Amino acid sequence: MHYTIAEERLTPEDYIDFLRHTDLGSQYPRERFRERIATLVQRASISLTARDDAGTLIGVCFGITDFAYWLFVTDLGVVREWTGHGVGKALVQRLHALAGGEENIIMYTCANENAVGFYEKLGMTHPDDVFVLNHAAWTDFTVE
Repeated sequence: MHYTIAEERLTPEDYIDFLRHTDLGSQYPRERFRERIATLVQRASISLTARDDAGTLIGVCFGITDFAYWLFVTDLGVVREWTGHGVGKALVQRLHALAGGEENIIMYTCANENAVGFYEKLGMTHPDDVFVLNHAAWTDFTVE
């Protein structure tokens, strides 16, 4: 199975359609969903896509970074038919390299409980020095 990774900005509509074909679509709150997705796809520091030979979108990875010290992986999704084929790992590795590389950049993410094993296989650990301030309204739903 062959695919290509590229820096690419998606439209909000394309990303929402992509979410329908992944398990990533359950990580967003219902509140102002479409408005916030539009901001996400426009403003992520790095926006990567993976496409198969036919040009079909099979993976997405977004990150925010200062390109000097840190990178936060905000979104990583692979369509269900392509999971287990190395697409997610390749997207994260490319994201890390574009942000400045392992030797310069500390990478963080908030992982869904179903994705913890994936991030552990990448060598990520559970830090005890991360703090969260969250007052956002958050009604769970799944993009369908």
